[in-house]
Amino acid sequence: MFFFRTGQNWGNRAYFPRADRSFSASEVLGSFLAQFYEDKPPPRLVLLSHEIDERELLSEALTTKAGVKVEVNVPQRGEKRDLVNHALANAREALGRKLADSSSQLRLLQGLAATLGLSRVPKRVEVYDNSHIQGTNAVGAMIVAGTEGFIKNQYRKFNIRSETLIPGDDYGMMREVLERRFKRLLSDAPRAPQVEPPQVASPDDEAGQEDAPQWPDLVVIDGGLGQLNAVREIFDTLGLVDVSLIAVAKGPERDAGKETIFRPDRAPLKLEPRDPVLYFIQRMRDEAHRFVIGSHRKLRQKGIREAGLQEIAGIGPSRKRALLHHFGTLKAIEHASLADLAKVPGISAEGARKIYEFFHSAAG
Repeated sequence: MFFFRTGQNWGNRAYFPRADRSFSASEVLGSFLAQFYEDKPPPRLVLLSHEIDERELLSEALTTKAGVKVEVNVPQRGEKRDLVNHALANAREALGRKLADSSSQLRLLQGLAATLGLSRVPKRVEVYDNSHIQGTNAVGAMIVAGTEGFIKNQYRKFNIRSETLIPGDDYGMMREVLERRFKRLLSDAPRAPQVEPPQVASPDDEAGQEDAPQWPDLVVIDGGLGQLNAVREIFDTLGLVDVSLIAVAKGPERDAGKETIFRPDRAPLKLEPRDPVLYFIQRMRDEAHRFVIGSHRKLRQKGIREAGLQEIAGIGPSRKRALLHHFGTLKAIEHASLADLAKVPGISAEGARKIYEFFHSAAG
């Protein structure tokens, strides 16, 4: 899609709607256009590379939606045809890049299956991590990777609900997350992965927190043998036998490249630091960590906003008033640098450090 306004090119965007192989180019394009303009104001002129069925009907529908005449044309010559040809060339390049990325991703998944001794190449990998600070604002997260890379519209976060967990109980947090995920999965889709019916996917299908009914082929846990055994107990209790499981423990001093991979009923596995499969596992683990830390910070910031500055040791009412008077809002205090905090009258260097660390301390 190329976008032009007042004769100027405002940029372009590549879309990759999923469709059954039996669909013709015209069917895919017609379905795409109807969905694309469902929630967007149509322009006065839409130029197409291919003829579509019911082009006049689409023109009438867009005209009704826009309140002005909307033309839908397939130019055959001249400047408008040159624009379409330019868009086609860009589309081919974008598709080539995507196919190359998908091919590389498939090779990594094949290497992962061979290295781990899996019975099949995983099409869907779910990676789990959790985060907390001294047991507070505990949150778990799941990221998903597949043959086309990370599937971000199927990421999920889990606010830890259990009131009986001991603060900082990583095993207990992981149990809760996995139980909730797979009990829901067993309820919604009790059988193994099923083939999707032929369809053309919506071009803007980005429901960030949608429940993902697909079954994973491989589950990756951030942790060591203890986390592996905790999750394995859950799998045994729920009768899950078709989902492979590994845990990835960080190396000494958390050094990347020295990870140990734990597998049920097999010896621990260590890969060479330059092994592409190890790099792939690190990428997935790092993405899970990034997502869970982001979710944790949002949850923590919400709690901080609700509690104000009362939780910071040594910051009483007078210093709180001084901070708010200097910065204006709590959000501005959250984003202030250490040097800026130290400039507030009545705030010592140590007090500035405490305030800064309260808002920026790394989640565990």
